[in-house]
Amino acid sequence: MAEANDQPVTPTSPPTGPGSSKGGLISWAFYDWANSAFTTVVVTFVFATYFAKSVAIDTVTGTTQWGYAISISGLTIAVMAPILGALADKSGRRKPWVGVFTAIAVVTTALLWFIEPDPSFVIWALILIAIGNFAFEMAFVFYNAMLPDLVSEDRFGRLSGWAWGLGYAGGLSCLVIILVGFDTSDLSQIRATSLLVAVWYAVFSIPFFLWTPDLPSSGRSTSVVVTEGLRTLASTIRHLRDYRDIARFLIARMIYNDGLITLFAFGGIYASGTFGMTFPEVLQFAVAINVTSGIGAALFGWIDDRIGPKRTILIALTALSILSGGLLMVETKTMFWVLGVPLGLFVGPVQAASRSLMAHRAPKELQTEMFGLYALSGKATAFLGPAVLAFTTDMFSSQRAGMATILIFFVIGGLLLLTVKPVKP
Repeated sequence: MAEANDQPVTPTSPPTGPGSSKGGLISWAFYDWANSAFTTVVVTFVFATYFAKSVAIDTVTGTTQWGYAISISGLTIAVMAPILGALADKSGRRKPWVGVFTAIAVVTTALLWFIEPDPSFVIWALILIAIGNFAFEMAFVFYNAMLPDLVSEDRFGRLSGWAWGLGYAGGLSCLVIILVGFDTSDLSQIRATSLLVAVWYAVFSIPFFLWTPDLPSSGRSTSVVVTEGLRTLASTIRHLRDYRDIARFLIARMIYNDGLITLFAFGGIYASGTFGMTFPEVLQFAVAINVTSGIGAALFGWIDDRIGPKRTILIALTALSILSGGLLMVETKTMFWVLGVPLGLFVGPVQAASRSLMAHRAPKELQTEMFGLYALSGKATAFLGPAVLAFTTDMFSSQRAGMATILIFFVIGGLLLLTVKPVKP
């Protein structure tokens, strides 16, 4: 199963998992709908903006503190994801892991309700967001690893893309409810959005746990699973050179994903701080960009299966670089909207096609472990993007200067991806 010859992979294998009924596939994709409210409302737009503008002593300081919290969370994910992924491969089942981390994310999100608009609550807010983000990302490791067991290789792109698209639709729906049903000029109601997200996440995860098929338990004892899992992980890392193309892809993703993580973490903060957007305006922009992101993820799912995930990612990264560069130069809200809304068309395809590419490349017997390494590639330097942005923002006392660092990650990651052999569509 090694990638030593680095030849393009041809999708020939049929579905090999425990089942791929339409209900199971929809339920798997629906988990994206459930968890997207966390990233959209809490990490990117609503709570992040509330923290920077109302909890921290000022916007620049809040941006810096938020960046360091996300960085610490990302570093912890980088360490734990491959280890737990290796253990899951030996135990067989993935859904119990998803369940545990989903529960942690839901609880920490609900506790954000207690964060009042006062600097004395800064530490508690950062602790909760760091733990919640860690749990969210860890659940995604095991969720992503289920993709190759649900459909054949020639459908990876579509299922991954449709799930991302459904995720953006979920985030959009939650934002619309907040925009229509909450008074965003009332800080207590802004805090209450965390309770909405917690309920949303919990309730809409239920179909996944009820109807998406999982691999059977291996029947091994916990001690055996831990021992074998850690031994296999150590062996995989030592022999990663045997999977050279996977290694090149993971390094490229490590870089460009830093840009995406930083963009998600600071998009709302940038809109409010640099362009003076109010909470309602930030929410309106969030609704608009989620519409374009969902459309882009769903449409590019077809493109992925047609031209391959590598080319899909490169197209999207090129567009993101151009539009991001424009957003750094514009001065008015109007131009921010003109360039910011189309940006969403290319965010989803980068994420969905990256998951698709990993699903194509991961050896069958190491799927969760490889998706653990995939998470590692997304988090090993994930602390770097927010940290560099936080440091640059602090140094220049400018959000615009800090956001400029995102463009560097997109460009370098795209250039490194050029060295990866394509998956033959």
